[in-house]
Amino acid sequence: MPVDAHAQGLLDALKAQGLKSFEQMTVAEARGAIETFVGLQAPPEEVKQVHDLAVKRPAGELRYRVFVPAAPTPMPVIVYFHGGGWVGGSLAVVDEPCRAIANRCGAVVIAASYRLSPEARFPAATEDAYAAVLWASANAASYGGDASRLGVMGDSAGANLAAVVSMMARDRKGPAIQAQILTYPVIQRDGDFASRKANGEGYLLTSAGVAWFWKQYLASDADAVNPYASPIMAKDLTGLPPALVMTAEFDPARDEGEAYGKALAKAGVPVTVRRFDGLIHGVFWMSGAVPRGAELQQAIVQFVSKQLK
Repeated sequence: MPVDAHAQGLLDALKAQGLKSFEQMTVAEARGAIETFVGLQAPPEEVKQVHDLAVKRPAGELRYRVFVPAAPTPMPVIVYFHGGGWVGGSLAVVDEPCRAIANRCGAVVIAASYRLSPEARFPAATEDAYAAVLWASANAASYGGDASRLGVMGDSAGANLAAVVSMMARDRKGPAIQAQILTYPVIQRDGDFASRKANGEGYLLTSAGVAWFWKQYLASDADAVNPYASPIMAKDLTGLPPALVMTAEFDPARDEGEAYGKALAKAGVPVTVRRFDGLIHGVFWMSGAVPRGAELQQAIVQFVSKQLK
């Protein structure tokens, strides 16, 4: 189908403003551009409580934001990792979608920061993400959460982290993760995916932009085949939590996400793969500009109600 009219209007407006592609930006420019997505969002919903925390880690202090909705306790717990190509993104840019998910799912949502590249390359972000899940498992009860109903979620590079953390938790014998929600995940640096060519330019995130983000993230070419960086490279995908994989039709990362969904299914992991026709990468952060982003929220609610009930 054609590009959603609202998404196309946004693309046209950004082009008229002269927005550069990410690979044409400096790291600082890319971080600034990512933060502007807040202006594309609907007004943030009220939740019962929001807790801003500073958690000390050996490598430095990390910030978590805990969203507690007005819902019966104990509630499911979802740890959320923001996108931004491992280079940018913040708790601020996912504040609005995290509030919406907390309210709609009746779940405690913990948005977790992590060290960014290129200052802290792989595996810094993955270790920080795993630490956040450990923290959530140990502390969720303090916020009305039930750690036995624990899920992980992320968008784009954050979805990569959610997939990787699910694998790390399996390999390291805990904590037990009951669901993984992957929103247009970036899964593999190298791969001959048709969507990288078909959707490589003109849809906000370019294939060259994806390659640039990977260049900032990985410390060496050897990292590209490490399953904790490229989850689809894992020799064994069995025993991973049930997954919801959501992709967008006009996204260079579409096919790698769907390929990962197929690989999970082949390994016996319960998986739902949903492609949202007409939509583009980043739409989960565009609730005000692209109303159809609500369709992704609805899919998440359905999945959470089944897997974290």
